[in-house]
Amino acid sequence: MPKATISRRTLLTALAGAGVVALAGCEAARGTAATNSGVQLPDPLLVDLDGGLGVLRGADRQTIPHAVASTDGRLVYASAPDGADTAFWRIDAATGATSDRVKLPGRWVPQTVSTNGTTVALTTEEVSATKERPAGRDVTPVLIADAGGVRQRLRLPGNFVPEAFTTDLAGLFVLEWLPPNAPDRYRVRVVDLATGKPEPLITRNKVPIPPGAEEEMRGDGRQAVLAPNRTVLYTLYTHQPDHQHTRDRISGRPGSDVHAFVHTLHLEQRWAYCVDLPHPFGEGPAEGHAMAITPDGTRLFVVDVTSGTVAEISTEELTVRGTAKLAAATGPAYAAADRDRLFVGAGSQVRTVALDGLAAGVEWPVREPVTGLVLSPDGSRLYVGQHAAVSWQDATTGSELGRAAVPGLVGLHGPALPA
Repeated sequence: MPKATISRRTLLTALAGAGVVALAGCEAARGTAATNSGVQLPDPLLVDLDGGLGVLRGADRQTIPHAVASTDGRLVYASAPDGADTAFWRIDAATGATSDRVKLPGRWVPQTVSTNGTTVALTTEEVSATKERPAGRDVTPVLIADAGGVRQRLRLPGNFVPEAFTTDLAGLFVLEWLPPNAPDRYRVRVVDLATGKPEPLITRNKVPIPPGAEEEMRGDGRQAVLAPNRTVLYTLYTHQPDHQHTRDRISGRPGSDVHAFVHTLHLEQRWAYCVDLPHPFGEGPAEGHAMAITPDGTRLFVVDVTSGTVAEISTEELTVRGTAKLAAATGPAYAAADRDRLFVGAGSQVRTVALDGLAAGVEWPVREPVTGLVLSPDGSRLYVGQHAAVSWQDATTGSELGRAAVPGLVGLHGPALPA
């Protein structure tokens, strides 16, 4: 299974643009639009556009006004206003086949999908789990639904953003923003769906976190990556002023002067652990950082293109195995990995790094600044997002094999795979 790279707006994406917005208003019940560009892509892709989610299949371009993709890229759940209520349905990402529409009472937008692709948490407004601070509120309505309709309603006391389901679907991980009416920091909690109550996580040693010892984060959540086995969610955080990890708060230690770390959330066992990144990670712009995981899930790589530093994390030991220096670059960073190489995009260059020893490899120039990297399912092509276009390069030589116009392109989500 290919890795799933989430920039956590990834899990909540919508496609608009002036023309698409008008279309959504006129055809809310249908909720999608498709065009034909004439250029055939070798693989179906999910992409992020300036208004949300797009699906590219061959020469077809589908736009979905309000949608969230499953982390494996196989399913898309979409919603559209239907009078005072909401039409809700499921789409096969690779073929475009849709389920029957069901009606949800009230207005809802999809926020996150369970890792098995069956269950969705919806909220009354679209909020990124890392890139946007929610508006102040005392109560957060959440709807749990599947392709058959409503399964559960929640009214959480406080200001919450759904992040992910537990593997057994008995819990929902959420970010609780504090203070609720003027949020400036957040902590990760899990809502027991049997009781509807938010509760603390446990430590990596499976010990309940004592009251007052939960981590509260203030910095930037740059990117999230789901492990290939779908049990662990890794999130890269930078610029954490006065931050203390749970382990330090429990022990009474002051903690270290760390500016970036990888928050590790085990979706099956419900524990969290932070892997600190060494200097200079987190000292440069958040957008200059990126993360990628190998297909076997054993190695996680974090790159800071501003300083030209790459770090390797053992996902079994949850420690930094080593770092290496690359040529520095400017601008947003993007990364992808296969079993042998790390691909790093920044500016108008794609660089390769051999995973054996983290040795710098070749550099490929591309036409325009990179806005995303995605490997094809067979690993032979590297898709490169650029300004209003996607190109695909030979993953070995870097030569451009094709290019398709994609108006409004913001970034690449991942392959769209058959359900």
